[in-house]
Amino acid sequence: MSTAVPAMAERPTVTFWQIWNMCFGFLGIQFAFALQNANVSRIFQTLGAEVDEIAGLWVAAPLTGLIVQPIIGYMSDRTWNFLGRRRPYFLAGALLTSLALLFMPHSTTLWMAAGMLWVLDASINIAMEPFRAFVADQLPQRQRALGYSMQSFFIGVGAVAASLLPWALAHVGVSNVGDAGSAVPPTVRYAFYAGAGVLMVSILWTVLTTREYPPATLHSFSDSTPVSEGVEPGSARRAGVRGLAWAVIGGLGIILVSRLGLDRMLYILAGGLTAWGVLLLASSGMRGDSALSSLIGDIDNMPQRMRELVPVQFFSWLALFAMWTQSTPAVTQVHYGTTDTSSLAYNEGANWVGVLFAAYNGFAALAAVIIPLMVRRLGMRVSHLINLWLGGAALLSFLAIRDPDWLLLSMVGVGFAWASILSLPYALLAGSVPSRKMGVYMGIFNFFIVIPQLVIASLMGALLKTFFHGQPIYALMIGGVSFLLAGLMALRVK
Repeated sequence: MSTAVPAMAERPTVTFWQIWNMCFGFLGIQFAFALQNANVSRIFQTLGAEVDEIAGLWVAAPLTGLIVQPIIGYMSDRTWNFLGRRRPYFLAGALLTSLALLFMPHSTTLWMAAGMLWVLDASINIAMEPFRAFVADQLPQRQRALGYSMQSFFIGVGAVAASLLPWALAHVGVSNVGDAGSAVPPTVRYAFYAGAGVLMVSILWTVLTTREYPPATLHSFSDSTPVSEGVEPGSARRAGVRGLAWAVIGGLGIILVSRLGLDRMLYILAGGLTAWGVLLLASSGMRGDSALSSLIGDIDNMPQRMRELVPVQFFSWLALFAMWTQSTPAVTQVHYGTTDTSSLAYNEGANWVGVLFAAYNGFAALAAVIIPLMVRRLGMRVSHLINLWLGGAALLSFLAIRDPDWLLLSMVGVGFAWASILSLPYALLAGSVPSRKMGVYMGIFNFFIVIPQLVIASLMGALLKTFFHGQPIYALMIGGVSFLLAGLMALRVK
């Protein structure tokens, strides 16, 4: 790819195969991420975790993303060396993730596994976050929907292969139970080894087949949003007032949950609000372009389009996490008629949920091919609305369908929603973010993936118990309604 571009030139159009190469690394990233999602709870339980402990152990993942992604985005915005701007982070994250994949299934204690989850998730985030900014850096506005859809395609392919890998290994004779060397079954261990290899090969492919624009060239393009646009000037006084308000709210929240004896996740949320308020207060007294003051200022002064996309992301990911956390208890109870985790019916149902998850990722890979055609005809907002509503209808259909085989049809809608969530919000956002701050704002944008996960972990159990007699199928109803709300919110994006 040429890097010698005259000042104020249009960003060059790139070929299909150049987009393929720059997105190929996401195959390995999603392979690792899918192995984590599908097997870490199994590893925790194998090492002795009780069912009610698993959600707390998993909190490491969203909290790691909350911390790592904006920091890596901030750093990659300010990096330029022989590897480029974003590619050094792809490579470093891939090396660390591969090592974590090799060591994770050899954990011998529960807390060792929990610590490895922190390392694994942080490493995945180091590699993953700059990829969003990388596509926005390299592609002109008219090709960004295609670029993010290509990422969705590789996400789907990687997730399908990784989700099915332990099942496939068991069907070719690999033992599916622990042995003297490790309590974790060989099927899981070998899948993690394969994930390390796939990740390194795919990341190296992207690093070696793509080039990046030097910062001066990148910022000179006519479609690069200047720093002065989209982000209103920061105000130390405003940050201080907001910081005081959030610190007070968070402090009152800690007192309230301690008095009422509510769930420990509420302590985390209240503590997070308090910490955020303290950071705002601290940054309001800073001068200069220190990392903390700059990052806090960027969060406090998000571009208008990002603010408009926040509720879209929030309700979209609320629906996704409701589905991911509650599909197994819902399907085994409603479609297989059991809550006995030791029964044959329960394990058949749990296996079928794995097949359903692989199916929606496969449909997402196909949807990634169709979505650019939808965008060309209908625009990004309407296309996203349609895809989210397909996902909403799909989750609501779980309440009506009783034959578990027919749930595969529901996964078509979930696949379209998933592919759209992974592409169109980022394509909508990219044109409004200053090119000098693309990385940090992509990291900040992912806050609104993490926050819904914390909400689900904190409140879903209480909601189901209070209003739905503890029936997990209604979590999927909540997810379906959330998808419908997210679609309506997409129409608010200017």
